[in-house]
Amino acid sequence: MGRGVTLRDVAARAGVSSRTVSNVVNGYAPVSEATRARVQQAVDELGYRPNVLARNLAAGRSGQIAVVVPYLDTPYFAELLQGIIRAARVQGYNVLIDQTDGDAEHERLFLSRGSQQLLFDGVIFSPLGLSQSDLAARDPVLPLVVLGERVSDGGFDHIGIDDVIASREATEHLLGLGRRRVAAIGDQPYRTGEAAQLRTRGFRLAHERAGVPVREELIISTPRFNRSDGATAMAHLLDLEEPPDAVFCYSDLVALGAMHTLAARGLRVPEDVAIVGYDDIEDGRYSNPSVTTVSPDKRMIAETAVERLLKRIGSSTPVPGLEIRAPHRLVVRESTVGRRAE
Repeated sequence: MGRGVTLRDVAARAGVSSRTVSNVVNGYAPVSEATRARVQQAVDELGYRPNVLARNLAAGRSGQIAVVVPYLDTPYFAELLQGIIRAARVQGYNVLIDQTDGDAEHERLFLSRGSQQLLFDGVIFSPLGLSQSDLAARDPVLPLVVLGERVSDGGFDHIGIDDVIASREATEHLLGLGRRRVAAIGDQPYRTGEAAQLRTRGFRLAHERAGVPVREELIISTPRFNRSDGATAMAHLLDLEEPPDAVFCYSDLVALGAMHTLAARGLRVPEDVAIVGYDDIEDGRYSNPSVTTVSPDKRMIAETAVERLLKRIGSSTPVPGLEIRAPHRLVVRESTVGRRAE
């Protein structure tokens, strides 16, 4: 029905100029709420659909954005990508996806001046191999939104949850259940392990607030946040003279791996060892037992990332960088309180 309907048709129906309709449809300029509502009603009644391809070509754009993540085999990123693709599609944008494996040189390519040859208008980026100084050395013209733990320098937007508070809450949950030998699996004490380090900070803070000493031998480092790392780390913990009675895992995949080892050793979750994960992936909801986890608002992260990137792409002047904190919550399931959680 929308074929053949033009800006002029919408303008005539709404009683405004074609430029005003363009401003409403594209978000180029502030318009009063009354005018916006009138234009939107005309758009809906006439079934108008903007010619996104023509708009992008006229503006010298490709109509594509890149989303760059470390790993595609990680459910957290897969679920986040689904939200980004949906949000971009609504705005008429296609999404190019790349996996970097955390390789710094590969990640640096997407921030260089040569990135314009890769046919995208901007990047939603979750870096793993790059440091804060690497981000500062990027092509300043490239529209950029960063996910994860990299603080904005004012030239890009950063979106993420508060890892320290979320990790503190997860650990406090375990301590509140009376567990006193709480382990942590996933620390990464090296240059690019910022997210893990923040989670360790929250783990320590919870102990400090509860007046419970941290047992240093129970903090286990891992190269990645995957199942095999969790399984290996849990085996090491169980071989200690005083093994833990609870574990805070830095991802749900780590938690699933830890639970696999516990089952293989004949131990029960949560009766013998309580487990908390991080990310609230679908696998954790359907595992047996289901996994208590830190749940980031992935939908909000995805939609806000697309919204902020397109604002940068569409602006003719520099857009100040924002630090955006996405909400999170602790979802309590069977791995800490048993089946009565259902």
